[in-house]
Amino acid sequence: MLDRIIKVYNEAIFDTDRDRALQIVHDAVAKGVSPEDIIFKVVLPAMDIMIKSISENFDANLAQHFMTAQIADTVTSEMLARFKTIPSPAGRMVIGTARGDMHSLGKRIVIGCLKARMVEVTDLGLNVAPEHFVEEAVARDAGVIGISAMMSHTARGDQGCLRVRQLLKERGLENRIKIIVGGAPYRFDTELYKIVQADAWAIDGVAAGKVIVDLFQEVQS
Repeated sequence: MLDRIIKVYNEAIFDTDRDRALQIVHDAVAKGVSPEDIIFKVVLPAMDIMIKSISENFDANLAQHFMTAQIADTVTSEMLARFKTIPSPAGRMVIGTARGDMHSLGKRIVIGCLKARMVEVTDLGLNVAPEHFVEEAVARDAGVIGISAMMSHTARGDQGCLRVRQLLKERGLENRIKIIVGGAPYRFDTELYKIVQADAWAIDGVAAGKVIVDLFQEVQS
């Protein structure tokens, strides 16, 4: 039964059919599939398939990315409430758009995917000051700061990742807090994340989930 559920759920995701995907999940639970299996055997593998589609043949589009994250967010919130034992978070992070940037779609996709990976994420919103990124990361004991930018000047500017890196250096926090960046400028120039002194970047919100979990491992090791 589970194999069939996985198959039809993946089809719904790639068809961007949100209602059908959610109905598949609800029907599966009604038939006895555990909430844990829904998250770890259906939702998470579907995101990994989306990542593979992006990296290998680019068949996936933005609508599919957004739908995958949106459904993951909704399903995870529902299923976590039914878990027999609430899992410990894979890690904590703060996320926001760089100072001067008001675009939120990429960030919303990332947040949806992170919840399915059991990451505790705090959304700092839009137009976030570098100091606020660092202060909130410290206050919430976050291991990763995520900075989204949709414009080149906000990605490269002195009130974006570069300033956040400077603040982490000044406070001796570089081994404790990692930085991931994302957005259109980084897709156009895949080496830009190094220029702005981030630790990593992701091509889109779906792929970002796995990259961020890997960063948590670096912080903990």
